Amino acid sequence: MFLGSPAVAAECLRALAAAQHEVELVVTGPDRRRGREETSSPGPVKAVALELGLPLSEKVEDVVRSGAELGVVVAFGRLVAAEVLERLPMVNLHFSLLPRWRGAAPVERAILAGDEVTGACVMQVAAGLDAGGIYGCTTTPIGPQETAAELTERLGQLGTGLLVERLRAGLAGLGVPTPQEGAPTYAAKITDEDRHLAFELPALQLQRIVRIGRAWTTWRGARVIVREASVAGCEEQDGVVPGTITGGRVATGEGFFVPEVVQPEGRRPQAFPEWLRGARPAPGERLGDGELGRGGSVS
Repeated sequence: MFLGSPAVAAECLRALAAAQHEVELVVTGPDRRRGREETSSPGPVKAVALELGLPLSEKVEDVVRSGAELGVVVAFGRLVAAEVLERLPMVNLHFSLLPRWRGAAPVERAILAGDEVTGACVMQVAAGLDAGGIYGCTTTPIGPQETAAELTERLGQLGTGLLVERLRAGLAGLGVPTPQEGAPTYAAKITDEDRHLAFELPALQLQRIVRIGRAWTTWRGARVIVREASVAGCEEQDGVVPGTITGGRVATGEGFFVPEVVQPEGRRPQAFPEWLRGARPAPGERLGDGELGRGGSVS
């Protein structure tokens, strides 16, 4: 039995099927409206299940009657009820080195915290939040420019490889789970405020925010998404107000922040120098200066 939602979970499902595991049921979310036409289409996991001819459901409780011996949970986004876990053992593919970063956004929180190493763990699904025992982990460095999307994809590949290898000998190949050791940290869901670029922060921290995706600031009351950025220097900006644009760079609390690709509200992504030519900032005008207007959002 398989529970999952995003693209990384879809690839894990495909790998388990390719390894000749019999998937009795796939549980995933309903079709979503996508694009300007708002037509309904299946998510990645459902699309793979349909392609492979696997049984589907949107109800977790259906797994109890599926005939499965083990449940595999990947980026499912929902807690599994205790009464279901009592009837069917489950393992979860979690993208952190537990007990660090239990919770909804382990990849993003690792990047924001400046972690240099992370990993993927095959863990026992228990009643507590990511508190189950560990069957095995694989570790990997986090690239200094690596985005959350890139790291998630890579951890999905590493974790899937570990899971398939452990299940090569069936359930016995999992072994006995080892209790987590050390004090846990928690990866709260990323909010819109977490993505806000406050230029009083050091440039390096601002770049980390860009790496988690959909980082934003404001310009003349409208939102601007910063899609790619780099850092130039780490010195303090004596006498320069954070947010000031100077020489194609933005002053911060420490060092210069260099937006590389930006997307103004309602427009296409563009190189920052191109945006500057159109924006024509007046002397002293700053990114992030002024309140956000009541416009739409950029996705």
